[in-house]
Amino acid sequence: MKKSLVALAFGTLGLGIAEFTMMGLLPYVAADLGIGIPVAGHLISAYAMGVCCGAPLLLLARRARLKDILLALVGLMLVGNMCAALSPSYPVLLAARFVSGLPHGAYFGVGSIVASRLADEGHGTQAVSIMIAGMTVANLLGVPLGTSLSHVLSWRVTFMLVSGWALLTLWYVWRWVPQVEGLEDTGFRGQFRFLKRPAPWLVLAATALGNGGVFCWYSYVSPQMTEVSGFSDGAMTALMVLAGFGMVAGNLAGGRLSDRYTPGRVAMVTQGVLALLLVAMFFLAPVKWLAPLLMAACTAGLFAVSSPEQVLMIRLAPGGELLGGASVQMAFNLGNAIGAWVGGLATVRGYEWPALPGAALAFGGFVMLAVFNRVDRHGKAAA
Repeated sequence: MKKSLVALAFGTLGLGIAEFTMMGLLPYVAADLGIGIPVAGHLISAYAMGVCCGAPLLLLARRARLKDILLALVGLMLVGNMCAALSPSYPVLLAARFVSGLPHGAYFGVGSIVASRLADEGHGTQAVSIMIAGMTVANLLGVPLGTSLSHVLSWRVTFMLVSGWALLTLWYVWRWVPQVEGLEDTGFRGQFRFLKRPAPWLVLAATALGNGGVFCWYSYVSPQMTEVSGFSDGAMTALMVLAGFGMVAGNLAGGRLSDRYTPGRVAMVTQGVLALLLVAMFFLAPVKWLAPLLMAACTAGLFAVSSPEQVLMIRLAPGGELLGGASVQMAFNLGNAIGAWVGGLATVRGYEWPALPGAALAFGGFVMLAVFNRVDRHGKAAA
C-alpha cells in the first residue's frame, strides 16, 4: 500500500474520531454541562454545519497546490479540537464543534482528488476507499477508545486525543504526500458549471437523504442500546467496536464493487437495503442479541455508499472537481444535521423511534439514485 494513501487516511481517521465519537459522548457531555441529551445532540449538528460552510471555501484556494491545502486543513482540525477540549460551557463547545467541522468536507474533496491521481490505473475508487478507510478505523478503534476515556476520565480527553493525532497527521502529510499536478483553473463560474445538469443534484440529494436516514438513528445509538436494548454503559465500548467493524467491511466492499459495477448502482442498492434495515431496527431494537447485528449492518451500509458517491461526484464535475468532491461531503453532513435533529424530535416517543423516520429518509435516497441510474447517461459514463 502506498504511504501517500496511508497519510491521507491518517487525516480521515482524525476527522472520523472528531465527528463520530460525539454519539458515544452525548450522555457524558450532557451530564457535565447540565443539559439534556437531545440538546447535546445539537453538537453533532454544529459539526455538520461546519462541514457545509467550510467546503465552499475551497473555491478561494482553487489556485493553491493541493498538498498545501491539505496541510492547512489539518492545521484547522488541530485548532478546532483543541478548543473543544478546553471549552468551559455549552455555547463555547457548540462554536468549537462548528470550527472542527470546517476542514472536514474540504479535506475529503482535496484528498479524493489526490488519492485518485496517485492510484494505479483502474483502481481509482479503491484508492479513495483506502483514504476513507481512516474514518472506518476511527469508528473501529478511535471512537470506542474515546467513549472509554470519557467513561473513565473525561470527554475532554477525547478531543485532546484528536488534537494530538492532527499534529501527527501534519507530519506524515508533509513527508509522504507528493505534490501532484494542480487542477485547471476554470475560473470562479467554471467551478459551478457542472451544477447546471440534473445528475449531480440527484446524487447530492440521495447522499443527504441516505446519510440523514442513518444518522437519524445512529446519533442516538448509545441511549437506544442502553435503555431499549438493555446493555450497560460499560458495554458501549464493545458495541462501538462492532459498529466500527461494520464500517470497515462496508467501505472496502463499496470501493471494490464500484470498480466492478457502476458507483451509482452500488449506492442505489445499498440505500434500499439501509431503508429495510432501519425498519427492522425500529421493531427489533428490544431484542438484545439482534440489535447489535442490525447496528453493524446499518453502519456497513453507511460506509458502503461513501466512496461510490464521492468518486461519482468528482467524475460528474469536470472543471469543478474541488467543489464536486467537497459538495458530496456537504451533502453527507447536511444529512447528518437534519438526521440528528429529526431523530432528536423522535426520541420523545422512545429511543427506538428515530429509526422509523430514518428509514423514510433512506428510502428517499434510494428513489433519487434509482432515477439517476435510469434517466442520466452519466450513470454509465461514471463507471
